Amino acid sequence: MVYYTRELEKIVNTFQKFPVIALLGPRQSGKSTLAKHFFKKHTFLNLEDLELRTLALQDPKGFLRAYENPHGIILDEFQNCPDLLSYIQVIADAHDRPSYFILTGSQNFLMNQAISQSLAGRVGILTLLPFSTHELEKNNLLNSAKPEETIFKGCYPRVYNNFTPQEIYPSYIQTYIERDVRQLINVTNIATFQKFIKLCAARIGQLLNYSDLAVNCTISVPTVHQWLSLLEASYIIFLLRPHYNNFNKRVTKTPKIYFYDTGVVCSLLGIDSPQSLRLNSYYGSIFENFIIADLYKQYFNQGLPAPLYFWRDQNGSLEIDSLIEYNTQCYALEIKSGETFDKHFFDNLTKWGSIAQNPLSHNFVIYGGAQSLNTQIGSLRSWVTAGNLIADIKKQGSHGNR
Repeated sequence: MVYYTRELEKIVNTFQKFPVIALLGPRQSGKSTLAKHFFKKHTFLNLEDLELRTLALQDPKGFLRAYENPHGIILDEFQNCPDLLSYIQVIADAHDRPSYFILTGSQNFLMNQAISQSLAGRVGILTLLPFSTHELEKNNLLNSAKPEETIFKGCYPRVYNNFTPQEIYPSYIQTYIERDVRQLINVTNIATFQKFIKLCAARIGQLLNYSDLAVNCTISVPTVHQWLSLLEASYIIFLLRPHYNNFNKRVTKTPKIYFYDTGVVCSLLGIDSPQSLRLNSYYGSIFENFIIADLYKQYFNQGLPAPLYFWRDQNGSLEIDSLIEYNTQCYALEIKSGETFDKHFFDNLTKWGSIAQNPLSHNFVIYGGAQSLNTQIGSLRSWVTAGNLIADIKKQGSHGNR
């Protein structure tokens, strides 16, 4: 299998001082491949293997001692044996061995407060999502002339290794439900959960309406909350929170729902080709999802949390697709799927800037076209060059307002 360069490689070195490194992300995002590539001398143990898992569960001390070596251990799919953490903590405290334990997980087990507290100060946390736009470009996998092709194909590495989206995503979704969902919660009706995921896909970019999802799935509102938390913990969806500092009651406080990968979204919505995606009524929302998910990747690939939000007033008359906080400043983004620039793309940004007293130089429009240029009211960015947007904002912020 071809190895593709990943942006996260640049910062793994800075995390090697920790005795434990947690490499988290969705299934098949490339965690195992990256771990084995970077920590070549570590012993690799896949805890999906039933015999290994049984040994780890029955005799954790003996398991860790049996595979001890001078370099370290990679425990792949660690969420299968989370009880090992307390033993890893003891070993990490007893020995000064930087980056000895590499834990990969397709569930964010560190969301569990008890677990995260047990590793406090001992673990460096990295998140590896599917390919970013910049990674696709660097590995010569990006068709920059046709955004719908990349958006339909999605960004999971396997789909770029002689597999089609139609071969990858239906089985990916089914495997996810059968393995992760059944393992974490008691879903008595799998068909209902499948319907729930599809309903979430049909609501990307929308304000999250818990009651609406409950009614359409004939489940309770608490169950909706539980299932959304599960989808978040296993890196299927993320919730974009509203930014309401200094605006008091004038803005909404309800999050929006997005998926980490648009290939998964297209499969859930029954979209079967880039051409049908381009003509689909969901295209604008899916394009927006692609860009916002890519912004998250740009932050995670630097080992940083993503300070991303959206802004919307209470009656919905004014909305900003995304706000990025950097050095106490806000950078406002509008996302347009059209390939032809229209000066009205900046209208909402200009209105919001006057309310927030934000400089025009902090306005960005990301669109489906190829041209990028700076204007007096903000910067127009192609969807391809938006793959470097966070780095560009940091450069701009380091030089102060312009």
